[in-house]
Amino acid sequence: MTLLLAGDIGGTKTILQLVETSESQGLQTIYEESYRSGDFPDLVPMVQQFLVKANTATPQKACFAIAGPVVDNTAKLTNLAWFLDTERLQQELGIASISLINDFAAVGYGIFGLSTKDLLTLQTGKHKPEAPIAIIGAGTGLGQGFLMKYGNHYQVFPSEGGHADFAPRNELEFQLMKYLLDKHDTQRVSVERVVSGLGIVSIYQFLRDRAERSTLTGERKHATESPEIAQIVRTWEQEAGQPEKSVDPGAVIGKAAVQKSDRLSEQTLQLFVDAYGAEAGNLALKLLPYCGLYIAGGIAPKILPLIQNGNFLLNFSQKGRMRSLLEEIPVYIILNPHVGLIGAALCAARL
Repeated sequence: MTLLLAGDIGGTKTILQLVETSESQGLQTIYEESYRSGDFPDLVPMVQQFLVKANTATPQKACFAIAGPVVDNTAKLTNLAWFLDTERLQQELGIASISLINDFAAVGYGIFGLSTKDLLTLQTGKHKPEAPIAIIGAGTGLGQGFLMKYGNHYQVFPSEGGHADFAPRNELEFQLMKYLLDKHDTQRVSVERVVSGLGIVSIYQFLRDRAERSTLTGERKHATESPEIAQIVRTWEQEAGQPEKSVDPGAVIGKAAVQKSDRLSEQTLQLFVDAYGAEAGNLALKLLPYCGLYIAGGIAPKILPLIQNGNFLLNFSQKGRMRSLLEEIPVYIILNPHVGLIGAALCAARL
């Protein structure tokens, strides 16, 4: 029996989990706790507090999934003033083996700890066990990664594919790109600016402003803004630059679209899902992941009806002569929000 510590460390929230592993029972969670990351100056005092509360022996191994790049066993969190180093963590925590991995790499490891109830099959495809696996996930940003099989194990490779260029495919998407170029005074638009939680808000703002201009010119191309959602979006806009926001307009817009209670929100999510499916298809073209393309991130499970209505897969496979290839790729939605934590535990077990 081996005692492991797994952590999913984000700029806002950190989840720590103690796990026992054995050949007969696999991984068994014995204690879990969530913390506000900003309440601690560093990871060490948080882990120390966690272990005292858990009232258990010191774990032999630990793996922490980090919301940010990991270079040479060190990590600086993107939205938190923490600098983590495995050697320092091992010394100060007294844990023999510690690994830091990118949070999306943790999702890659976590796939192998999921059960059938943790997945929704969007497209059955033709499964090929020796082929690559692809992962894409819209949340705060847009994560992408892939796995390759080596012997009996898969190696996980994170990527920064979410920062590739957004590729508009029709007049409306070209207008969206022009809107974002002007709004942010930049020379390029990454796909993450469209396919992410912030992307939902950006699309909403684009359609809102376009509707206002259309009203002035006598055209009516898009629905007008509802007072309730307008207030939430305005509050969020006024809080720009603040480390913590009091509202989450992306979540509100997504919920309204699912409930069909606001037409502008519905139009926003339609454009979002189209772009999400198209980018997933771009990733699939580059890797041909016949062992599966997995949709991770916090957004997909919250807007399942909008992804299942066919538009996601339509845009996923709409790649001209390559359509038949993409229709054979298995596509799954990850429903378990703790997949990254599961991956961190599995990675710790392999140390």
